[in-house]
Amino acid sequence: MTHHFPVTVYYEDTDMGGIVYHANYLKFIERARSDWVRRLGVDQLALREAGTVFAVHRIEADFLAPARLDDMLDVRTGPVQVSRARITLDQQVWRGADCLFRARATLVAMSLDGRPRRLPPELAQLAAMIGEKA
Repeated sequence: MTHHFPVTVYYEDTDMGGIVYHANYLKFIERARSDWVRRLGVDQLALREAGTVFAVHRIEADFLAPARLDDMLDVRTGPVQVSRARITLDQQVWRGADCLFRARATLVAMSLDGRPRRLPPELAQLAAMIGEKA
């Protein structure tokens, strides 16, 4: 159930020391989450038009080693916990055999006015696959 998303480190991703600026890891994992949801068959534009959006509730992150200009990275995403309105994902950024960054992201489904909503069916089905957890 692990999703792989390739990222190439460009000059704009780095700081003056030539390493990936720490906030850009959050951009990398955001892109990977969006791609993961799309590949599950969830149309986020249609979902928004129907009144449901996703918001990041919490992220815990560990920076383990630096990525550098021109590195080819693999962002790995997999579900850890799924409830009716919340999903927690494990995300890691790898360069070859080295894990450079890891995060645990908790997302919530909500209405456009900020009220909790149920996850779309494509994501709710994950609960059955990994065991329903709150």
